[in-house]
Amino acid sequence: PLSNISTKRVMNHFHPKRPWILTSLHNGVIQLWDYRMCTLIDKFDEHDGMHVEGFWDSSLSFVSGGDELQNQGKQGLVWNYKLRRCLFTLLGHLDYIRTTFFHHEYPWILSASDDQTIRVWNWQSRTCVWYLCFLYYFICLITKMI
Repeated sequence: PLSNISTKRVMNHFHPKRPWILTSLHNGVIQLWDYRMCTLIDKFDEHDGMHVEGFWDSSLSFVSGGDELQNQGKQGLVWNYKLRRCLFTLLGHLDYIRTTFFHHEYPWILSASDDQTIRVWNWQSRTCVWYLCFLYYFICLITKMI
C-alpha cells in the first residue's frame, strides 16, 4: 500500500483522469502508484536528489527536475511513462527547479526555479518562449494557469 513508502515524500501529483498518483521522494526516485489498487505501477530513478513533477492529461507524459548538486536541477526532463524514457530536456534555469505545470490547452510547460524565474516552455518546439524574473522572491508552487 501507499503507506509502505519508507522514504520521505517531497511532492505528490494526481493524474487528471486516471486513478494514479506520482510521488517524488527525497532519494530521487519518482514512483507511479494506482491509488485504487494500492499498487506501485512503476518507478523512475534516473535522477539524484529531489524532484518535482506534473502530469500532462492528454498524453503519457510528466515533467521532473533534479538536484542542483548533480546539475540536473537546472533542467526539466519530460518523460513518457509508458516508454519509460526521457523524451527531451528543457535547459535554461540557473538553479534548482521547484515546480512545474502543464497548461491544459496550449503546448506549454511552466517551471519555477530558485533562480527567481518562471519560464514558459513550448514542448512542441522544446524552447523557452517567455520568462518572468522576480528580484527578491523564490517561487515554490504553480497551481494554475489561465
